Amino acid sequence: MLLFSDYPFLDIMWTMFIFFAWVIWIWLLFMVLFDNFRRSDHSGWAKAGWTMFVIFLPLIGVLVYMITTPTAQESAYAG
Repeated sequence: MLLFSDYPFLDIMWTMFIFFAWVIWIWLLFMVLFDNFRRSDHSGWAKAGWTMFVIFLPLIGVLVYMITTPTAQESAYAG
C-alpha cells in the first residue's frame, strides 16, 4: 500500500501518455521509412537522402516528409 501512495494518479496518467506517445512516434517513424522505400517515383539517391534526413533529424524529417509527399489520390492523377 505504501507503493501506491508514492506514485499519485496524475503521475500514472502522465507516464501512460508519454509511453503511448513514444509508441506512436516509433510507429510513425517506421511508416515513413517503409513508405519511402515503397515509392517508385523516387530514385535510389532520393530514398537514401530521405532516410538520412529522417534518421539524423527525426522530428523535422518526419514532419517534412509527411507534408511534402503527395497523397494517394494526387499521385493517381499525376500518372
